[in-house]
Amino acid sequence: MPSGITFEEALELTKVRERPAILDIVRRAGEVRRAYRGNSMDLCSIVNARSGKCEEDCAFCAQSAHNSAHVDVYPMMCVDKILSHARAAEEAGAHRFCIVTRGRSLTGGDFETALRATERIARETSLQRCASLGILDEEQAQALKSAGLSRYNHNLETAMSYYDKICRTHKYPERVGTVRALKKAGIETCVGGILNMGETERQRIEFAFELKAMEVDSVPINFLNPRPGTPMFARPLMEPLEAVKYLAIFRLIMPEPIIRIAGGRAESLGELQSLGIEAGVDGLLIGNYLTTIGIDPDVDLKMLHELGFECARK
Repeated sequence: MPSGITFEEALELTKVRERPAILDIVRRAGEVRRAYRGNSMDLCSIVNARSGKCEEDCAFCAQSAHNSAHVDVYPMMCVDKILSHARAAEEAGAHRFCIVTRGRSLTGGDFETALRATERIARETSLQRCASLGILDEEQAQALKSAGLSRYNHNLETAMSYYDKICRTHKYPERVGTVRALKKAGIETCVGGILNMGETERQRIEFAFELKAMEVDSVPINFLNPRPGTPMFARPLMEPLEAVKYLAIFRLIMPEPIIRIAGGRAESLGELQSLGIEAGVDGLLIGNYLTTIGIDPDVDLKMLHELGFECARK
């Protein structure tokens, strides 16, 4: 029997609006997390290793050349600079470190730099090695695996039924193909997306079940943080209690993988960050994000210890 609640049950939970009933969903999600995932928190940190002027047209993204947002623009960082960011993440308490680059894919010398940086991080730190370099083929996936990569982030962003409202320069099946290439290479998969981009409640549930069907290892849930100069800028933030509710629903749908809160955490959860974590979460992106400033890792670690999570690097 498959684990987790059914599509129809999840859809019913989206209709819950009253705080006491939402808190009950949170309690149930916390029980599921403890039963399936234990009490450890998976902490990751990222570096924006190649920034700005992206050829893709993702409606939420400040780095897209199709949008008018103002972000830092720079070419691929050198290996030593990437390594220095990794060491800072290690010092801050992260368990894993992700090299992130803008663009459809990484090729040529830039891809070689990512491989060498991954090898150095494996040799010179205690961190697990992750990357998010865009669309991959099977040969690239195998090369990353040989370099010591343990996990790859490749977000679907939203439900297949809503995807063409978010991105038109590449298709949903291309993203799914990259996830398949990662699985074939034996690389763990980190696949999630962004909530509150105009999708319906039903599409949020569709999205969760699409992720579940792919049997991914980690599900990063971002909440839209509308950036000036993007088509999404006029959208209001998701209400904090609503954001908490969807974290719980995703956990009830997917008991087995890591459920990780990523971008937009402070903006959407506000003072309910602890409650959001109690809603079945066992993964956190700490430090800064791609183009925005995050929360001080010491503040996050203090909160997690107060909630009773084990955060030591294993």
